[in-house]
Amino acid sequence: MVDMTSSAEQLPRRAIGSTGLTTMPVGVDGSVFGWAAGVEATAEVLNEFTDAGGTLVSTADHYSGGRSEVMIGTWLRSLLDRSRVLVATKVGRHPDNPGLSARALVRAAEASLERLGTDYIDFLSFDGDHPETPADESLEAADRLIRAGKVRFLSASDYTGTRLREFRSVAEPAAYPRFETALLEYNLMRREPAEGDVLPAARELGMGFFARLPLANGFLTGVMRTRDTVPESVMFAAAAQHIGRRGTRILAVLDEIAEQHDTTPGAVALAWVLSRPGVTAAIVRARDGEQLASLLPAARLTLTRHDVRRLDEVSAA
Repeated sequence: MVDMTSSAEQLPRRAIGSTGLTTMPVGVDGSVFGWAAGVEATAEVLNEFTDAGGTLVSTADHYSGGRSEVMIGTWLRSLLDRSRVLVATKVGRHPDNPGLSARALVRAAEASLERLGTDYIDFLSFDGDHPETPADESLEAADRLIRAGKVRFLSASDYTGTRLREFRSVAEPAAYPRFETALLEYNLMRREPAEGDVLPAARELGMGFFARLPLANGFLTGVMRTRDTVPESVMFAAAAQHIGRRGTRILAVLDEIAEQHDTTPGAVALAWVLSRPGVTAAIVRARDGEQLASLLPAARLTLTRHDVRRLDEVSAA
């Protein structure tokens, strides 16, 4: 397995859109914090992640009813240097502040700041498209948050390429902040609509791209190969949908490539995502430090052209 114990300075880093910021190409998904991971496990994951040179921690105001942000905030307060971490959170789906009206957006951002226990959010993401609210209303409210120093940059989660372009066309004439990154599910099991729509748009607009669920809800780790190996939990129900002939074929190729590189199938699946043009980082879930450690090698793993071609072909079917 790739050694992750050497200095963080040697870890690869990628530019995030036009922000001037960089990140290790693997980020942490906080959706399991406050649910599958308690306070101690959350701190373990985040400490191991930052010790390895990781910076990007992604969450949302509605994850675990806000507990994910609270747990991340507790950990943030233990840091001597808050600037070591890029905190990304999403707003728009919390039941207390639904949607992206100016009022809802500002209230949601303020609530996230309080739960996170921080003065600013590095990336505030519009979570899901809310066409009932005019783009200029949401962007103007976000502009006020940025001018107040409460938010640094904007992101868009689960937006189509068309809507990314529309928001840019509204932002530029009014000098409103632009979306700097797009977030969308992207993995070997689900390559669209990322490849055919959102990734091309993000590249065209000079945006970064964060791949959500790069392991297809854990299926691509290879732990769940038959239905009787899927734990009885809502958390793993989404992984079960991939069990079948196509999933079996993809796992077989991942197994072979992992053996050749002396790593795990999950690390290979992540490395494939990171090999795709336009991808800035893959955001991974980890319930404990051991699980995270099995995935971090993907940050350094370079697949051969033959490896990539095999995975392209088996996942295209």
